Amino acid sequence: MQLVDYIVIVLYVLGIVGAGMVFAGKMKSSKDMFAAGGQSPWWVSGLSGFMTMFSAGTFVVWGGIAYKYGFVAVAINMCYGVAAMFVGWFLAGYWRKLGVNSAAEFLQLRFGGSIVQFYTWFQGTVGIFAIGGAVYALAKIVCALIPLPEGHLLADASTGMLSVPFTSVVLCLMVIIITFSGGLWAVLMTDVLQFVILVVSVVFVVPLILLEAGGWTSFLDKAPEGFTSPVAADFTWWFMAGWVVIHFFKIGGEWSFVQRYTCVPTARDAKKAAFIFGLMYLISPLFWMLPPLVYRVLNADADVEQAYILSCQLVLPAGMMGLMVAAMASATASAATSQLNVFAGAFTTEVYQRLINTGATDQQLVRMGRIFTVVLGGIVIAGSLLIPRYGYTAFILDLTTLLTGPLVLPTIWGLFSRKIGVKAVWGTTLIGFMAAVVVKFGLKGDGFLTGISLLQGLSEWVMAHARIADLCSGILVPFVVLVVLELVEKHEHPGWQRVQDSKLSFHETEDLQSSTLPAKMVAITLAAIAVMMSVLAMINHVDAKVLLCFALILYVISGTVYFIIRKADRAAASVS
Repeated sequence: MQLVDYIVIVLYVLGIVGAGMVFAGKMKSSKDMFAAGGQSPWWVSGLSGFMTMFSAGTFVVWGGIAYKYGFVAVAINMCYGVAAMFVGWFLAGYWRKLGVNSAAEFLQLRFGGSIVQFYTWFQGTVGIFAIGGAVYALAKIVCALIPLPEGHLLADASTGMLSVPFTSVVLCLMVIIITFSGGLWAVLMTDVLQFVILVVSVVFVVPLILLEAGGWTSFLDKAPEGFTSPVAADFTWWFMAGWVVIHFFKIGGEWSFVQRYTCVPTARDAKKAAFIFGLMYLISPLFWMLPPLVYRVLNADADVEQAYILSCQLVLPAGMMGLMVAAMASATASAATSQLNVFAGAFTTEVYQRLINTGATDQQLVRMGRIFTVVLGGIVIAGSLLIPRYGYTAFILDLTTLLTGPLVLPTIWGLFSRKIGVKAVWGTTLIGFMAAVVVKFGLKGDGFLTGISLLQGLSEWVMAHARIADLCSGILVPFVVLVVLELVEKHEHPGWQRVQDSKLSFHETEDLQSSTLPAKMVAITLAAIAVMMSVLAMINHVDAKVLLCFALILYVISGTVYFIIRKADRAAASVS
């Protein structure tokens, strides 16, 4: 990268952090900090949910799979879209109708405090720790582009590039500052900004790299055999089906996604948020994955994990490359800020308010929320430094396939079942955990059960179909346990009525007007970036046309958003 790229990165990061600071004044209550006051526009929540799935994993893991195996990476990412559409049909609106501000509040009503405390502590540590892996992966990408002089204080002695641990810590600190200052408003707004910048950047990368490869037809002719197949290697159709199911659980019941459905004014808005999330993941994966796909025919010997960023570096002019790297960094920060905000809220309400200070004022809750944000941020830093020893890709796949079902399925089941209680949730979670341990550490490799002759056939099948075995453990085991417990239990659980009372209370509450402040911030920031790209075009005459086209698109988007805001504000003023 060139000096101008570094300048763009610094300005972008400062702008994102500054934009988050704008929302600090809105944090007058815990609902403002952790549920955006129930006023988030549906499109903001939907795009934020879309970006919450983004992290360095999108560029490192799936970009690497695209480079290595081909279009199977597109199919895997489209599974998220299918899952999100099902969530929109069956779950998103229902979550909003419950009248709760978070999944933790629902669990407290439905099952009581013990399971909430467990989920808060377990997911608030393990889940937050896992985010550190995404930060590490991003740091690895960024550092691969920044060589330093030999002996430099921040250089990695083995590579001569910027130190990965140092960069990981800096990125984590940026995440903490954004979440600390502006709560969920800052998270939602920065998600939308990152979405726009990444989309526009990739829209430019795709035609440029296709031209580099000689066009679409030339790319397909040069692609390896089987490169266009939607399945490859371990990623079979059975894997795809399981991936949809596991992400239906994840997007429909994981706390950070539930927050996107409870922070909008109405149930209809919650459905629309899930639908735009799903629609974007059905349409966009081909565009996201094309750069590493095409790069394979241009350079077949690249580092798999760096294929995405190298493809961008090949075609983007100075300035835009820096913006792309900054947006990638922010996409990872998006996932981290979402998790930080969710679990800072959970610790604030379920630990501090419920167990320590039951009479806490709103100001005290906001202050404790920020303290928990800093503490959990320390766990993210620890994850970014320790997960590389396990292997980032393996850690994320294992965590998703083995533990999502046991942790999330009981929550979704409790939305519709009158009968299951806290014992059923504990039983499902613990049995699911034990099944995960057996599959991961008992039946694979030199596991503690591989020496038992009776289990030899099962062990061989698990090792031959490792990904399918993980998904079966994560999906089928908790599902079967819940079905059995549902059939055995004969009485309605008291928590069911508490949830119904909450639903009635929500219906009696007047709908809130969505805030236009996030859209205003998006318009202003995009206009500022467009001005910066215009200035770069005057300096960089070689790539002036590309930079000016990029700036023009940002001007158009900014102007369109501004026009829509003005229209919405006038309509709101006429109603009031």
